[in-house]
Order: sequence, then C-alpha cells, then structure tokens
Amino acid sequence: MQRTIVQPPMPGDAALAELKHWLGINRPNEDETLAGLLETSLTICEAFTGKAPLRQTVEETIQLTSGWQELTSRPVRALTGAALMAADGTREVITMPSDALELRIGSSACVRLQRPFDAQGIALQLEVGIAGDWGALSAPLRHGIIRLAAHHFRDREGKSGAVPPASVTALWRPWREVRFG
Repeated sequence: MQRTIVQPPMPGDAALAELKHWLGINRPNEDETLAGLLETSLTICEAFTGKAPLRQTVEETIQLTSGWQELTSRPVRALTGAALMAADGTREVITMPSDALELRIGSSACVRLQRPFDAQGIALQLEVGIAGDWGALSAPLRHGIIRLAAHHFRDREGKSGAVPPASVTALWRPWREVRFG
C-alpha cells in the first residue's frame, strides 16, 4: 500500500501565534522558520500517535484483492474519491465508489472490493485527521505540537537529539495507537 499526502495539514495563523507566544517572540522575522517547525511537529505527532492530528487529504493505493484491506491513514473522516489505476499509469475515476467499494470506518479504516476490476490497483482519496482545524484540536495534542516546535527552535544546533522531549510524548501518549503485523 502506498500513501501520498495530497493536501497537507494547515496549522494556520492561530498555531503560529500560539507558538510565538510560547517562545515570547512578537516580530515576524522568524515566522517562516516557525511555520516549518510546526509542520514538522505535526508530522512527528502523526508518526508517534499513528493518527493525523489535523485534517489533510491523502491518497492510498490498494491492491485488487478480495477481503478487507486495512488503510494506513488514521482516522479516516471520509472517502472523497476513487480511481482505477492501469498498468500504464492512467486512471479511470470510479463515479460511484459506494457501488464498487465497501468502506468500514472505526478505530481503523478498512476497504473491501464489491466486485472484480480489470486494473493494476485502486487509488483512494481520503480526508483524514482528528480535528478539522487548529482550534478544534485537543489541548494535549496541541500543546505537545507547540512544545516540540519550541524545543526544535531553541535547539537549532541539534544537540538534544532526535527524540521528542518526555513532556511532549506524555501529552501524546493517550492518542498513541500501536499497530502489530
């Protein structure tokens, strides 16, 4: 299964303002650096918890096999599109995905083909994320992202190592989902 981010999460101005407040910065000269650190912190949060914290659009490619296939992205909010993928890379949009696929959304999302297809695979476009925007994100997740971005800003020389601080992982641990197999 292959996963591609089509539309990355957008933490927005509220997240940047919160990070700047945490760091005591009130000038715009560091905004680009801080925005990049927020994006990186969101990615690390997703890797740690196994769930996308903010809404984003991803594409997952699945094989044409029978039975349920578990999707990589979590949590899935909606299936927004599907297309058959030919061996030459061309795509044919499936206009009624509900007639072709059965989608089960729970703690993890699974998909099952309703009928056989003559193609190389199916590309599913999914909307995923715990929260739709920064303001709707749970406070512990939000604070962990802010603290991690602040940690990386303060440690620009990389002396602390790549492991997130314990205070950050403690905030994220309740959302962590460990996958086996």
